[in-house]
Amino acid sequence: MTNDVASHYLEEARRQLRGHKRMGEGAMTQLKDDDFFITLDPESNSIAILVKHLAGNMRSRFTDFLTSDGEKPNRFRDREFEVTGATSRAEVMRWWEEGWKCVFDAIDSLKPEDVMRTVVIRSEPHTVLQAINRQIAHYAQHIGQIVFLAKHLRSQEWKTLSIPRGKSEEYKTAPPKAHK
Repeated sequence: MTNDVASHYLEEARRQLRGHKRMGEGAMTQLKDDDFFITLDPESNSIAILVKHLAGNMRSRFTDFLTSDGEKPNRFRDREFEVTGATSRAEVMRWWEEGWKCVFDAIDSLKPEDVMRTVVIRSEPHTVLQAINRQIAHYAQHIGQIVFLAKHLRSQEWKTLSIPRGKSEEYKTAPPKAHK
């Protein structure tokens, strides 16, 4: 892989990850504190649980990203799916920020020549490119769940995070700066 392509890939990975983070935050800022802990049924995860899982995954995958297995021995994944009545929105948001810090610290330290290096996740070799793509897909899935739950919980009070319903044609004709 040429350095130009690798540089472009890393910048695109950063852009996508920042976008996923922004989307999750746009959903969570619309919630009441109690909304973070609601599940739709006994098999569903709350937003708090999804964030706890994401943060645990981020910490495990991106701490010592190039030098240790992405499944750390001190990660207890099953515990990521448990929250107590004492868990607060502030704690959930702290998990969120700490997880994303691990991601961006690792990604920002990468150089184009690292993209084809081998890293290990659960004893399986991946190129850095494959490992990052794996995480982008995983995070997009769970952030989509967060957005779905937030939209469901806010219902009529929901403020869209993209093109408002019925505004697609208007969006196509408006100058790009108008969409900020």
